[in-house]
Amino acid sequence: MKKLTKIISILYLSFLFIQCGNDNFSVAKGKVGELTTKTTVQELEKIFAKDSLVKILSEGAKGNNYFQDDDVYKVYEKGGKLLLKIIPKEQLDSSSVIKSVEIFDERFKTENGLNINSTFNEVDANNAISKIEPSFSSVTVFIDDLNATLAIDKEGLGLSDFNMKKVSKEQIPDLAKMKSFTIWFN
Repeated sequence: MKKLTKIISILYLSFLFIQCGNDNFSVAKGKVGELTTKTTVQELEKIFAKDSLVKILSEGAKGNNYFQDDDVYKVYEKGGKLLLKIIPKEQLDSSSVIKSVEIFDERFKTENGLNINSTFNEVDANNAISKIEPSFSSVTVFIDDLNATLAIDKEGLGLSDFNMKKVSKEQIPDLAKMKSFTIWFN
């Protein structure tokens, strides 16, 4: 009887850890894993203590240079897989909150299953697309209920690069894959 109680206790605790661990990959409006709209840059090392956090800091504004780079924080798993790219609102400021999080790992997903490997059909069926904008090499899809943008390569759509013609939902094939998935924290 003691063995059975011990086994049940171990299974129960394992289940709790698995359930808690799954939350680390949830995506919602203003939330990616443990990151929220209130998370500051100085908290990133603590949040990603088990992963590798690579900081690529800008040099700040230099004189009249209006085109300064953003600080970038890349999160890699210990095995080397890129998980996230985080951009703060303010550069060179550890108390800054986050501006955006680009997702590279399929484990990060919304409640309805949207992740970086989702097809356009899955995106369209489960989310309200508010706008579609062309760029030179891709199409950006805006999802207001998530405050997210998705980029799809024009090549995969059969559209020519460097063409800025308007693109409608009907022109995007159901099986088109995302090239990027970004959650905006503003």
